[in-house]
Amino acid sequence: MSESKELSPVRIDALREIGNIGMGNALTALSQLVNKKINMTVPETRFYPFEEVITRVGGQEELVACVSLRVLGDVQGTAMFVFDEPSTYTLVDLLMGLPEGTTTELDEMGQSAVQKVGNVLTGSFASAISTMSQLKLISTVPVFAFDMLGAVLPSVMIASGRIEDKVLVIENSIFQSNKEVSGHFFFFAAPEDLNKLLDSLGIS
Repeated sequence: MSESKELSPVRIDALREIGNIGMGNALTALSQLVNKKINMTVPETRFYPFEEVITRVGGQEELVACVSLRVLGDVQGTAMFVFDEPSTYTLVDLLMGLPEGTTTELDEMGQSAVQKVGNVLTGSFASAISTMSQLKLISTVPVFAFDMLGAVLPSVMIASGRIEDKVLVIENSIFQSNKEVSGHFFFFAAPEDLNKLLDSLGIS
């Protein structure tokens, strides 16, 4: 998607704010899941060229845990949460009440825990957008992958039917006590779908 050609600066700012609100709702859901107060840094939301997205997360060979789902209905797109390898292990320790540094590989139980968090985050984000916009959105069953970023990201984009010039990325860190998890949220959607979402919110 071309940011400069398809969306005005006002709409870009509004989209960032929607992302921040959606992230806040997702964090609330995560706090309820682990029954602990979870804090987060102020999300940084902006569009990045696809090649730069790979670089910011860590490179083609960076091992990541990824949960993605399709958003269907009045607005269509793909939502995806990505955690790098160290953050994935820290997340497992946090969820299972283990001392930080305990998890050093992703076994079946750890994978299930990370997938559950990803499901909650992506689902809550989509639900927040639906509530704010009053648009009918339907989320598909989330898909989990633990693989190199260079393999995961393009495959998700291809499966969504879109290859974008620029991708909406929300970067932030969530933490509980001294445990910090860095995550990236990606949202792929056609300019016409993003404009439809903003129209529903009365943003011209």
